[in-house]
Amino acid sequence: MGYDKSYAKYVDHTVLKMPTTLETVKRFCDEAKEYNFACVCVNPCNIAFVAEQLKGTDIHVGACIGFPLGATTTAVKEFETRDAIANGANEIDMVINVGLLKDKNYDYVLNDIKAVVNAAHPKALVKVIIETCELTDEEKIKACQLATEAGADFVKTSTGFGKGGATAHDVRLMKEHIAPNMQVKASTGINSRATCDEMIEAGATRMGTSKGIYIVKDELPNL
Repeated sequence: MGYDKSYAKYVDHTVLKMPTTLETVKRFCDEAKEYNFACVCVNPCNIAFVAEQLKGTDIHVGACIGFPLGATTTAVKEFETRDAIANGANEIDMVINVGLLKDKNYDYVLNDIKAVVNAAHPKALVKVIIETCELTDEEKIKACQLATEAGADFVKTSTGFGKGGATAHDVRLMKEHIAPNMQVKASTGINSRATCDEMIEAGATRMGTSKGIYIVKDELPNL
């Protein structure tokens, strides 16, 4: 128990809320450097700033694409991906079109993910956000299968803007339905060491959270 720097490798230090200022983004970058987190995950408008702040480190720069609804067109997601990479991103967290998945328009969802993967690889990893709180287990499985077929690197539970977040059940289900070389990112509600441990046990290798410091220190945040 107590401080354990090994947890830092799981943390995508995330700052995505609408009123986020550059001062706040800089603080997150400084914290990421202090604790050696895996990635700093921001909206595309902040990518160039974050890339400059993290220059000379091995901390990745993550951009959220089609965020948070996933309802922009494929062409827009593809452009947004290329623009983010040009500005310094090397990880892309893209949101699927949940409505079209529910419509069983699987060709659209597959090609939507493929377009982002093709725009990103080999310069950036792609994490596919499926927004588990909006899906049945059958739909979660199908989303994972489509992400696998599209060649994505991760599937991710949540945007943080939906009605729920990561659960161990969902992480376990997702892990069981992706390729062996793919990974699962648990996001939203990862606010303590205990929750982080639960997600690791279920199969997650990254955590989307703004509470990474508390996880490393094994302290409870003021929520």
